[in-house]
Amino acid sequence: MPGKAKIGSSFDEFLKEDGIYEDVTAVAVKRSVAAQIAKAMADGMISKAEMARRMKTSRSQLDRFLDPRHTKLQLDTLIRAARVLGRDVKIELT
Repeated sequence: MPGKAKIGSSFDEFLKEDGIYEDVTAVAVKRSVAAQIAKAMADGMISKAEMARRMKTSRSQLDRFLDPRHTKLQLDTLIRAARVLGRDVKIELT
């Protein structure tokens, strides 16, 4: 049957066939980034209000940045957050 995943096909292939691979990948990447930032904030005992102040942004902007459902992510914001937390950003294509 056309459009049906074949036995042995990968999950990625299934998502691509369904036309949602990019969206699902974006949410997964954003969820990972948000979790890493939140953990680093917790480890450093940095509140959201303090993090926003150090990043020179608003608390609502920081909330959107940490929300995995908002998949738009600006590199300058990510780099600024990492710098505040004493971290570096590493991005690679695989």
